Amino acid sequence: MDATRPLDALNVSRNKRVIVELKNSRRYVGNLRAFDIHINTVLDDAEEYVDGEMKRKLGTVFIRGDTITIISPQ
Repeated sequence: MDATRPLDALNVSRNKRVIVELKNSRRYVGNLRAFDIHINTVLDDAEEYVDGEMKRKLGTVFIRGDTITIISPQ
């Protein structure tokens, strides 16, 4: 991965599966569709995990950037 800036690293992951961890310990796994400079994020085919267990399938979700602690490629 040749990413010199944080947003470049996210661009490499666009349209791929990512794991998004939030401050409230919830985890969302889905295809990264879009993001902005505030790291507000849109995931498609998202699944919600609580305590490592999948709770529900959500489809398309918008996640506010200031709630995100980690975004990682799956």
